[in-house]
Amino acid sequence: MTDLSRRDLLAGAAALVGGAVLAGLPESVEGQAAKAAAAPRPVAPPDPTKLQGGPTSAVGSRSPYVTPARTPTGETVGNSLTPLQELSGTITPSDVHFERHHAGVPSIDPLRHELVIHGLVERPMVFTMEDLQRLPPVTRTYFIECSGNGRASYRDPKPDLTPQKAGGLTGNTEWTGVTLAQLFREVGVKPEAEWFLAEGGDACVMTRSVPVAKGWEDALLVYGQNGEPLRPEQGYPLRLLLPGYEGNMSVKWLRRIELGTAPWMTRWETSKYTDPLPNGTARAWSFAMDAMSIITAPATPRKLSGKGWWPISGLAWSGRGKVTRVEVSTDGGKRWQDAELVAPVLSKAHTRFTHMWEWNGTEAVLLSRATDETGYVQPTRTALLEVRGKGTDFHFNHVRGWRVAPDGQISFYGET
Repeated sequence: MTDLSRRDLLAGAAALVGGAVLAGLPESVEGQAAKAAAAPRPVAPPDPTKLQGGPTSAVGSRSPYVTPARTPTGETVGNSLTPLQELSGTITPSDVHFERHHAGVPSIDPLRHELVIHGLVERPMVFTMEDLQRLPPVTRTYFIECSGNGRASYRDPKPDLTPQKAGGLTGNTEWTGVTLAQLFREVGVKPEAEWFLAEGGDACVMTRSVPVAKGWEDALLVYGQNGEPLRPEQGYPLRLLLPGYEGNMSVKWLRRIELGTAPWMTRWETSKYTDPLPNGTARAWSFAMDAMSIITAPATPRKLSGKGWWPISGLAWSGRGKVTRVEVSTDGGKRWQDAELVAPVLSKAHTRFTHMWEWNGTEAVLLSRATDETGYVQPTRTALLEVRGKGTDFHFNHVRGWRVAPDGQISFYGET
């Protein structure tokens, strides 16, 4: 064995750390796109009926011709967006559901994870994951949307924006867990309790204040996602799920709930997650996500191959209930037609809409706008700018769309 000096050890450790830091740097969106474009196309046999197929496997995989991916990647503090333009139906596959982190993804042992509920309750209690999973489970489908979704298309719309870049901070999931109302009954929430604090187990100790009424209404504590345990980046082993509320409030890696009489005014609801307005004030407690829609096909970077009939398809949702109507325009908003809402149309969940369009080869601008069951209609970007100003930082639900050139090439259109 060769003897190593302390200096040698320190130098080696520094090199390893430096390499790890460089390896962990996030790759740019452009770099990821260039790498994908340079990858060789998979080769299939000319006649697959003449060759024996592959064997069974422990975990299934996608076809090598299908490669949806979040972008950007490598962010410890930041986000990674859902590839909306590459998905069908309404359920977002767990492995491409958007991410938003403030201190990276923690590693948590479910056998040691506990949820404490205390404060203005009759019986403060500690629940293990086994305790929670022995309670009657519920399975419900809801969307989650980051309150910063659509910032790029609002602040600085550019022709190369895709549905992923223009609105990909949302995902729609079949969640499994227990109702928070059931746990409220277990601990005996006192009548004077009007707010609760939800605390996460990540390195930033995410904390948000939530009205107790929301907890009684439809809040869930979830441990399952699309038929399997939560993915770590989605809060494994336990997250709070507040249907229709901005995503940051559905605290991941949930470890503590405290009941009280007033909001806690944490850093995440004072320095963050408030909406600056042109008059120098800010919107606070803007919980619900407003009605929103986005056309996912045809869209950038696709090119239409010729004249004729093309399906216009997209997603619509509202944090205040069901989407009741989606209208589509192919002439930049001069005329609107009702799209078909594809069943099932669920409350506070993504709804797929479709509309058949006959393209005649001339320039077209494709737009969509949603109406929810409260009568609220998705606004234009111009209307939102007038009310909120360009400096607002959250809740961007403006109309956006796609310009189709005479040669079929599609680019983002955000000047509505």
